[in-house]
Amino acid sequence: MIAMKKFRVGILGATGVVGQRFIQLLEDHPQFEITALAASGRSQGKPFAQACTWRLPGDMPERVKQIVVEPPAPPLDCDLVFASLPGEIAKDAEEEFARLLIPEVNADHLALIDFQRKNRGFDRGFIVTNPNCSAIVIVMALAPLHTKFGVTSCVVTTMQALSGAGYPGVASLDATDNVIPFIGGEEEKIEAETLKLLGHCQNGAIAGPDMTVSAQCNRVNVSDGHMASIRVKLKTAVSIDDIRGALASFTSQPQQLKLHSAPERPIIVRNENDRPQPRLDRDSGNGMSVTVGRVMPDNVLDYRFVALGHNTIRGAAGAAILNAELLIAQGYLVQ
Repeated sequence: MIAMKKFRVGILGATGVVGQRFIQLLEDHPQFEITALAASGRSQGKPFAQACTWRLPGDMPERVKQIVVEPPAPPLDCDLVFASLPGEIAKDAEEEFARLLIPEVNADHLALIDFQRKNRGFDRGFIVTNPNCSAIVIVMALAPLHTKFGVTSCVVTTMQALSGAGYPGVASLDATDNVIPFIGGEEEKIEAETLKLLGHCQNGAIAGPDMTVSAQCNRVNVSDGHMASIRVKLKTAVSIDDIRGALASFTSQPQQLKLHSAPERPIIVRNENDRPQPRLDRDSGNGMSVTVGRVMPDNVLDYRFVALGHNTIRGAAGAAILNAELLIAQGYLVQ
């Protein structure tokens, strides 16, 4: 069998926690190989092994140790880039290289690429962005319910892991023995992105669903794994078995296309009274599955449940890699 030529990948923000997660997940990937690493000024010009303090379990992959860190700007020796840059520099840097996407939920949004190219004057390049790391978990759980029964209202309370703040992130004296009931801009992002992600592409824009979303966000003393307590009101009267069945049976294009990073079961429904838990469930589906539990009738809305996902895998690096795999399958990335 002839080996398939791999796409050459550059990683922007390679020394950060999410950048390291990209490197870890791309090791031995059948479609991608890392050929360029980029980061902030203090890291540039150094071999990656010297520039980066490895923060993830296990060792730094050998194949990236001698790659010299470059500035996060063209030219880079690669075919595509995965970016995990701080927000204040991401917009300009990413624009130089060239819509929110969750492959299981809104693969049809890829149609916006053609409009993006036209509006921004891109000849071949384009930008596909990940959603907020909590919004991914929430929307993955809402998508099958909205598709089958119609969600009209959603109230969400998040309990978000420390790694979502990057490294060094939240000071230990603030995090220890504490819950911080504020994450700047997070509630607004979740409310806006949930509607955008569940919307449909129409004439180069996203038409959001007829739904209201309210979010409150908390930072909790957990290393990885964002959890959301979710309450929903539905258009259709359904049983609790209908809710459980819709969640447990959910699959979509990534599973049908058998994409490399796609979990066999995007949503795992747990029946125990005390699950999901970050320590026990965040790595389900190699960190790409969302675990849902505590599915119950609700006295104010219709139903309530708890959803959990790994924020630096499903909510960040793994989601971007799955996006790229979908782009290859749909013919947007070609050798």
